[in-house]
Amino acid sequence: MPRRVAYVNARLLSPVDGLDALGAVLTEGVTIADAGPRLFNDGLPADAHVIDVGGHCLCPGLVDMRVATGEPGEEHKETIGTAGRAAAAGGVTAFACLPGTTPPIDDISGVELIARRAREEKLVKVYAQAAVTRNLEGRDLTEMGLLAEAGVVAFTDGTRAVADAAVMRRALSYALSFDLLIVQHPEDPSLASGGHMNAGETATRLGLVGIPPVAEVMMIERDLRLVALTGGRYHVAHVSTVVAVEAIRLAKRQGLRVTCDTAPPYFSLTEADVGDYRTFAKLSPPLRTEADRQAVVEGLADGTIDAIASDHAPQDQDTKRLPFGQAAPGAIGLETLLPLTLALVEKGHLDLMAAFRCLSTRPAGILGLPVPCLRPGARADFVVVDLGRPWRVDASALVAKSKNTPFDHWPVTGRVLHTVVDGRMIHSLESDGNV
Repeated sequence: MPRRVAYVNARLLSPVDGLDALGAVLTEGVTIADAGPRLFNDGLPADAHVIDVGGHCLCPGLVDMRVATGEPGEEHKETIGTAGRAAAAGGVTAFACLPGTTPPIDDISGVELIARRAREEKLVKVYAQAAVTRNLEGRDLTEMGLLAEAGVVAFTDGTRAVADAAVMRRALSYALSFDLLIVQHPEDPSLASGGHMNAGETATRLGLVGIPPVAEVMMIERDLRLVALTGGRYHVAHVSTVVAVEAIRLAKRQGLRVTCDTAPPYFSLTEADVGDYRTFAKLSPPLRTEADRQAVVEGLADGTIDAIASDHAPQDQDTKRLPFGQAAPGAIGLETLLPLTLALVEKGHLDLMAAFRCLSTRPAGILGLPVPCLRPGARADFVVVDLGRPWRVDASALVAKSKNTPFDHWPVTGRVLHTVVDGRMIHSLESDGNV
C-alpha cells in the first residue's frame, strides 16, 4: 500500500466517537492521520492514493474475543494463517485465541509461539488467552503474572469449565493482584457429562442425552458468589439461556465486576435446528429453546450481554461426519459474525451503533486492548462494509480451513468489502474474487 491513502465518500461509523456521518479517512503508514465529515472539503492531498468507498460504511475493525485456531497441534483444522484470512474476510482486525491447543497455552513459550506466528503471517492482530490451570486440568494455577507480562489478555480453560470452586476462588484472587480477567465456560461438568444437546422434548424425540440448562446457570451463580467474595474480574463466555441472562443482569445491578458475551448461533438458532441429527449444529454450549434465544436477544438489547464473539471452533470432516453422539461440538464463525449480527439490526433489536459496540469497542475494552476508533493518531484498523449487500453463505466458499458452519445456504445481508490493519489492506472482496 502507498504510505498515504485517502478513503473518501465513506459513511463514517465509530461508536467510541459517537460518529455517524459522511466523510473521509486519511491514513499515513500504520496510523490514521486525519478523519472526519469535513476532511478534504478543500481538495484531496496530491501525494495520497485515493480509494472511493462509494458511500459504504467505514467503521473500526471488529475485535473477536473467542477464536480457536488449532495451531499448534491441530493445524489440519485451522492455523494462525487460515484463521487470519478468515478473520480479515469477516471484518475482524484483531482476535484473542483460546488456549486449548496441543500443547495448551499455559506457559510463556506457548504465548511466544502465537505472537511469532502472527508476526510471520502479517494479517490481523492475534492475542493469546492463556489457561487458568496447568494443562487445562482444573487443579494447579498457571503463572498468571508472568503470562500477563508476556502479553496474555485473559485467562480461561477454554471449552472446559473451572469446576472446582476452591480453584476458581484462588484464580480470581490471584488474578485480582494483577487486575487480570478470568473467563469461564459456564457448564457444570457433572450435569453436562455425556450430554449432546439441550435437554428437553427435542432431545427426547431424537433419543439423545440432554444437557440441562441449569448446568449453565449453576456454574455462573456459584462463580458470582466467588466474585462477590474476592472482588475479581469475571467474564462469562457464550451465554445461551434465560436463567443465565437473568443471573448476570442481577449481578450487574449489584455492582459485581462481571461481563459476558454470546455468539450468533445463540440468537439465530434453536435446538430445532439440530433437525435430523445435523452435527454442524452440535455446539458447546448446545443450542437452546426459542425462549432462550429471545432472552439472549433481549440481553443484547438492554446491555446485559456486553459483546458478541464468533466462538470460532473449527472441526474437520473426520470429527463432524459421525453419529451425533460421537461428533465433536463447535462451529466456525469468523466470516458470518458480522452479517448475522446485522440481522439483529434489520429486525429492530439493535441499532447499528449498538451492534458495532458489541462487535468492536466493548470486547476490546473487556480485554484491555486499544479501543478501535477513527481518531487521528489511532491505529489504522478499520473495515469497509456494504451494509445492504445480500449474499448466501456457502460453506465451500468460506476462507476458513474447516467448513463446519450451521449457517450453510443461509441468506444474509452485509458484506465486508475491505479490511485494513495497520494501514495495510489485507482483504478486498473484489480482488479476492469472492463476489
